[in-house]
Amino acid sequence: MKNQNMSPAEVLLVDDNPADLDLARDLLIANEHPRQVSAVTDGEDAVAFLRREGRFTSAQRPDLIILDLNLPRKNGWQVLEEVKADPKLRSTPVVIFSTSEAPRDIGNCYRLGANSYVRKPGNLQDFMAVIQSIGQFWFQNACFPRREEQ
Repeated sequence: MKNQNMSPAEVLLVDDNPADLDLARDLLIANEHPRQVSAVTDGEDAVAFLRREGRFTSAQRPDLIILDLNLPRKNGWQVLEEVKADPKLRSTPVVIFSTSEAPRDIGNCYRLGANSYVRKPGNLQDFMAVIQSIGQFWFQNACFPRREEQ
């Protein structure tokens, strides 16, 4: 089944680990479905990007957010809470991608409105496989909400 979206998907990666960010971006871009992958390294920049504030005024609103929890300046839970509280952003799917396996962390993310919680593996081969599976699901099988006019 192919994704029925009219235009290529826009993705926002939010992670403070440059190696994880670069590898995830490269793997998502290499997926057979072309898309723009933007990245920020802290929670405050994530919110500014999503709201098109400051240096992000020309940012394209993403169709999907892949969000780490442990971020500087504003953590992933705070970002998730702000996204899901904002009427313009709340329908944007958010995939939590974190090393935490704590039931409390997982439960809190779903309570705040996360669309999925994916554990970030510690080794390269598994990390690559998980990112590829996220790409396969979201860009080949899932349908995104229609972009609202801004």
